[in-house]
This record gives sequence, C-alpha cells and structure tokens, in this order.
Amino acid sequence: MLYVVSTPIGNLEDITLRAIRILGEASLIAAEDTRHTKKLLSHYQIHTPMISYHEHNKVKRTSQLIEKLKEGLTLALVTDSGTPGVSDPGFYLIRKAIEENISVIPIPGATACIAALVTSGCPTDKFLFVGFLPVKKGKRKKMLQELIQCPYTKIIYESPHRLLTLLELLNTINSGVDVVVSRELTKKFEEIFRGNVGSVYNHFQDNPPRGEIVVLF
Repeated sequence: MLYVVSTPIGNLEDITLRAIRILGEASLIAAEDTRHTKKLLSHYQIHTPMISYHEHNKVKRTSQLIEKLKEGLTLALVTDSGTPGVSDPGFYLIRKAIEENISVIPIPGATACIAALVTSGCPTDKFLFVGFLPVKKGKRKKMLQELIQCPYTKIIYESPHRLLTLLELLNTINSGVDVVVSRELTKKFEEIFRGNVGSVYNHFQDNPPRGEIVVLF
C-alpha cells in the first residue's frame, strides 16, 4: 500500500505519532529531496531507506515505485514539507497507484495552505486553493482578474522574489482588496501580515520577504 504522509512545514514537532510510526515501518520512503527528509528522519531516529521522487524524475520513478508496490512493498510518500500531492508531484504517483488498484492511505498532518487560512482572519466556510500562479505576467494577470470575481477566500502559494509583483498586479486590478501574507509558518521568523493590498505592498517593499509564502485575499 501507498501511504501519503504529511510532514512538518517547519517545526519538527508538528508531526503525528502515526506518521512517525508509518515512516519507521515502511519498506521505502519516496522523498522529494532525500537530504531534506533525512533531517526529519534523523531527528526521530528513523532508518527506513529512501528514494528520490520529484518533478524532474516523476514519470520514470513512478513506474519503478508502482512495480515495488505490486511486489508487496509498503511505500511512504513525503514531500519536503506539508502534505504530498498539494501543488506537488506526488499527485502523479497517487493517481497511478489508484489506477493500478493499489491502496492509497492518507496520514494527515500539517498543510501550509490550511495553517495560513485558519490564522488569516479571512472567511473559512468557503475558500479556493489555487497553488502557484503562472509565471508569465500576462497569464498571471488574467488569472488574478478571474479570481478577484470569486466571492470566496483565495489561497495562493508564491515565491519571495515574485511577491511584490503579485501584490502590484492585485493593486492594479482592485486597490481595495484585503490581503494576508503568511510567511515562514511555524518557523523562527514566522510572520502574518494583514491589510489592504497597498499597505501590504509597502510593508514588503520595505522588508524584502524570504522563505515560504502563502497569500490570501
């Protein structure tokens, strides 16, 4: 069976007892970056062998992992942080496993988008998770124009060097929109900044952002 195992998004204590057990009992762990996951495994004294599984090798690696699963091995899928399959190549392996009638079992835990949502102050009854926007400015603007019409809370993942561009685009589309930027959640320099898009832009123009970023509006 394939276990989809959520791991911490920063603080190593944010992992369930079940996740620790499954990682220890699995035949193999498929990790986005084995060097990154090794830190987590070392912290909890887990010695399960790992194999890399990421965006650039997912097609070839998936066929290998499916064969191992068919042979009876138990596989634990992890991403660098949070829940595999959420804006993550793990989705590809999960879908293929389902097609092959392999049991896929969730081991729930930390997810950056939900952590950001519940601390944002934005409505949580209805929300739309978008993940990463297109890189090209024209496509990004078009998508934002469509999203701004949606009455639900929107959740976006963004990189630090594109945050100001995103906020600037939002400001040109609707200068009255309220924005929350959650940065480095659960980590030492965690920051949650709330305000209208103009004030949020000014804040991060004066304080260049670093780390993992979730934007809500």
